[in-house]
Amino acid sequence: MNKTDRLYHITTLLRARRRITLAELQAETGASRATLMRDLAWLRDGLNHPIHWERDAQCYQWRASDRAEDAPEEVAGLWFRPSEVLALLTLDQLLRDIQPGDLMQRHLRPLEQRLKKMLRQAGLDGTAERQLGERIRVIGLAQRPVPPQSFETVGLALSQRRRLAMHYQARGNGEHSERTVSPQRLVYYRSNWLLDAWCHERDELRSFSLDAIRRPVVLSEAATDVSPKELDQTLGNGYGIFSGKAVQWATLRFTPERARWVAAEQWHPQQKGEWDAQGHWVLQIPYSDDRELVMDILRHTPEVEVLEPAGLRERVLEKMREGLVRWGAVS
Repeated sequence: MNKTDRLYHITTLLRARRRITLAELQAETGASRATLMRDLAWLRDGLNHPIHWERDAQCYQWRASDRAEDAPEEVAGLWFRPSEVLALLTLDQLLRDIQPGDLMQRHLRPLEQRLKKMLRQAGLDGTAERQLGERIRVIGLAQRPVPPQSFETVGLALSQRRRLAMHYQARGNGEHSERTVSPQRLVYYRSNWLLDAWCHERDELRSFSLDAIRRPVVLSEAATDVSPKELDQTLGNGYGIFSGKAVQWATLRFTPERARWVAAEQWHPQQKGEWDAQGHWVLQIPYSDDRELVMDILRHTPEVEVLEPAGLRERVLEKMREGLVRWGAVS
């Protein structure tokens, strides 16, 4: 029985029986007298568990108090198994990866400190935590840093259900504009932050890249609320970040070599896939705007073919021809 399991078992026994002898604890855990003495001292002095030695009865007693301020400190990390400790370290790495700047670091630092305390109680000192943490790497590709002030202001408008005024530069055409929006939800997608919001200038739902938002201001007007169902119908039916209720279906066929990878991937929650007789993976995915889909198809070229619709197939071919011209392969 490892230390984590043993400490959990000791606490469970004491709470259930209220009184237990050292000999009974040895029989239950298989641990030595010296090990159990150290465990009991740690539970009592380190975690403030109400464990008392009854000299006359020669047993340990659990004396729980009804007062909240006297309640023992429950540290969940104490009960983590090794695999769960690894998951906790991964969570710590993810927290660091998604933090958009110094302001959010200050807000999330208490949570990080709590995680580290849980790790210590799980038996990892600073050196062990660092060494194990070095074996976990979270890589965020193509991350675009978000100005900390933008993230905090957007989050404030979202939580307070207020409208947000902002200056925005569209990535697609470089257009600058002043917008007033009603924030609906924050989305972390492909290592970047997006804001789904009702745009009062365009009178429709839009997704905005947080890194392209400048000079955000929370307004006094209440935000217009959009139902989750409408959000999903408008922004969730299409492919990637591009919205639209009018959905088409693309059919892609991957070579057997590439299929070994793609067949295990989720490109869209509503996708459909099947193997054909030649070992190709035939993938069907819905989309309303082909921009991001075309980029992903090109990423897998030449191991993928667009079977339908014809318009999407021609769009991908057009991009291929443009690339060949730019590279000087054709004139």
